[in-house]
Amino acid sequence: MKAEYRTVYEGGEGEVVEKKSRFIAAVAPVRSEEEALKFIESVRKRYWDARHHCYAYVIGERGELQRCSDDGEPGGTAGKPILEVITGEEIRNVVLVVTRYFGGTLLGTGGLVRAYSSAAKEGLASSVIITKIPGVKLRIGTDYTGLGKIQYILGQKGLETLDAAYTEKVELEALIPEKILEEVKTEITESTNGQAVMQEGESCFFARIGGKFVIVD
Repeated sequence: MKAEYRTVYEGGEGEVVEKKSRFIAAVAPVRSEEEALKFIESVRKRYWDARHHCYAYVIGERGELQRCSDDGEPGGTAGKPILEVITGEEIRNVVLVVTRYFGGTLLGTGGLVRAYSSAAKEGLASSVIITKIPGVKLRIGTDYTGLGKIQYILGQKGLETLDAAYTEKVELEALIPEKILEEVKTEITESTNGQAVMQEGESCFFARIGGKFVIVD
């Protein structure tokens, strides 16, 4: 069974200023290290005149691959703090680049760590973060007598129907989290005295976005 995890749905940008140094954070969702490196390079080109482009990325649904870079800043003052912000939020499949424009005043190691951490947090705050839930599309066939009972079960669990067809009988397609699939099927079977017919469809990930469940890649 796949595990649910937090990730970036839409990347964003955030900025902090510390003693006239600008720290600009850019965030993007990625699926591979290659995509992460391409995004980092695109940020370098966009801010070509900046002194540092420090970054971190976490790849894999369980965060199997983690990398970070100080890009010329003192060791451990930039890449690691950025990575710690990402892992602290338990976000996966994400790259975060913090570009620094030097303001003429040295910040010291503690100041750099705080600035890069703050910028990373601002970047994530400006992004759309979602929890991807592994689910299954469940087709449910029922007569009109069983419809209300099924709708009640789905409603009690906060589940939504993707599609519905009303003819002599009713066919619903509902999005069910994997971890409660068997529980839902059992409750539907019991409430309809075994009259409802259920067929499991494709597996997918979904997330609640804007108050609604949306299937996501």
